Amino acid sequence: MGFLDTLFGRSKPVKPDLDQLFGLPSAAITLQAAVGFTPTGAGSVCFASIEGGAFTQVQQEVRALLDADSERAGTPVEFSRDAYGYSWLLSRRAPDSLPALVGDLHAVNSALQDSGFGPQLLCSLVAFQDPELRPLALVYLYKRGSFYPFAPLPGEKRDNPLELQVRAAVTNDLRIEQDLSRWFPLWNAPGL
Repeated sequence: MGFLDTLFGRSKPVKPDLDQLFGLPSAAITLQAAVGFTPTGAGSVCFASIEGGAFTQVQQEVRALLDADSERAGTPVEFSRDAYGYSWLLSRRAPDSLPALVGDLHAVNSALQDSGFGPQLLCSLVAFQDPELRPLALVYLYKRGSFYPFAPLPGEKRDNPLELQVRAAVTNDLRIEQDLSRWFPLWNAPGL
């Protein structure tokens, strides 16, 4: 960073660290003990839609990689596109297989990044719920290298007190996004 960057308040972007995803299993234990939320077994990756043969090939490779896992038998990988034109890959595992689900998400992110599509990656999320079936997601922001909690309520509202409670609970397990304006809502995200 140069003098003018400092003077004008520009900062160097944080380099994505996909290995941060491997902190999710320990955060899940903390989350269950602190606020009673457990994994649902669903996780997804969101990326800007890309057209072309190279991306189609990567998409097929990712599907083949994840579908080849014998533990995933009967639970295919799902691709979808949301109302904003973003693509989502949804992976499902047994709720007690969070490390395997994290491995899926890491593999997808790595495959896209290694194929030159890193700039199109937006976020990954892992879904949780409490005994009353309230949804919660821990969201990894690819370009920020940090996590934030997202707790949707009916009517496209958020449970902000719960999000702040979760942030406090998992702050020692995950790199939490400090800028609350970056805690974007992910309404109707696949798996949530």
